[in-house]
Amino acid sequence: MAMPASKSKKRRTVFSLNAPEAIQVSLAGDFNNWDKTAHPMKKNKTGTWEKILMLDAGRYEYKFLVDGQWKLDQHNSLTSMNCFGTKNNVLIVTHP
Repeated sequence: MAMPASKSKKRRTVFSLNAPEAIQVSLAGDFNNWDKTAHPMKKNKTGTWEKILMLDAGRYEYKFLVDGQWKLDQHNSLTSMNCFGTKNNVLIVTHP
């Protein structure tokens, strides 16, 4: 007998960065094994880069890669030191 499909517990999460001068921006974090190419971001008409991910509840660390340079999310003050002696942003995803 087939089990009924369970409702997804992933949460829609929007990442954004205002960088109108940037040529290329991508999102990397422990949710994609820090893969610099896994989540390229798209720039809208106002110069804000965005990426939407579906994430499970949990704690995530991330950064933006802007034209080859790592940048913190200026709209998220929650950070953690990383093994390189710099900071990563921290995101806590909760279930609704």
